[in-house]
Amino acid sequence: MKFSEEYTDIWQVYNRGEFIVITTNGFVKKNGEAVMGAGIALQAKNRFPGIAFAIGQGIAYWGNVPLVNVKYRIFTLPTKKTWTENADLKLIEDGLEILTRMVTELQLEKIYLPKPGCGNGKLNWETQVKPLCEKLLDSRFVICIPQIIQSFGIRATT
Repeated sequence: MKFSEEYTDIWQVYNRGEFIVITTNGFVKKNGEAVMGAGIALQAKNRFPGIAFAIGQGIAYWGNVPLVNVKYRIFTLPTKKTWTENADLKLIEDGLEILTRMVTELQLEKIYLPKPGCGNGKLNWETQVKPLCEKLLDSRFVICIPQIIQSFGIRATT
């Protein structure tokens, strides 16, 4: 069975004790922190002091690949090489493959993520990213669609 989509706020899911994915880029500042200046990455940075440095150190050591911080119950999924670029479909594809293996290794039953590359990354969900997700993600993965969209009766197309 393929992934599912759920109208929910990813932080509500996190507050229930679930693992989540935040989308990131591979740029590390001179102070060792990952650039986390927008979207869900900025929200995570604001919630968890020190996470930008931890992710930055992971990127510096491992490269621009998915990382996991079990303490925070957060995986990263790179969608860009640098914060100034649009999202890169090949980077997302490679990341989803690695993320799937990581989730299997950790024996997680569910993991929640935003539509990768579709916010600040400017990719189209229906035509570009959803087909990748359908190919690579199974029923353990839930794509979170913010509730505000549902409350106005609007379906996000990005």
